Amino acid sequence: MSIVIHHNPDCGTSRNVLAFLRATGEEPVVIEYLKEGWTRPQLLALFAAAGLNPRSALRETKSPAEALGLLEPGASDDTLLNAMIEHPILVNRPIVCTPKGVRLCRPSETVLDLLDRLPPGPLFKEDGEMILNEEGERLA
Repeated sequence: MSIVIHHNPDCGTSRNVLAFLRATGEEPVVIEYLKEGWTRPQLLALFAAAGLNPRSALRETKSPAEALGLLEPGASDDTLLNAMIEHPILVNRPIVCTPKGVRLCRPSETVLDLLDRLPPGPLFKEDGEMILNEEGERLA
């Protein structure tokens, strides 16, 4: 099984995770979900595998969640799923699938838990924060 990332190239966290995956020497399958959209079965399967529900996967900031009334306590999972299908930006990202599991990788260094082998160090986020030192030891 290959590595899959549900990616938004405009998101710094998503770009960091993609860079970390590529630093392992493998090229993940990149799904730009804002272009491709979501299906209900796809979201339900991803959420189940990652231990998420629609509320915990909802992107609340920099999305139309508030304007759509999705932050209200009474918004049902069904309402959230329908909105996520109509507005793909509502799904928090990146979601990464590897043989070790599926996870919403926020913060970006959480993706390291899904890898069979860590990339060689040093490894930095876009903002310059070091994640792995020269010996490949995790700092975060």
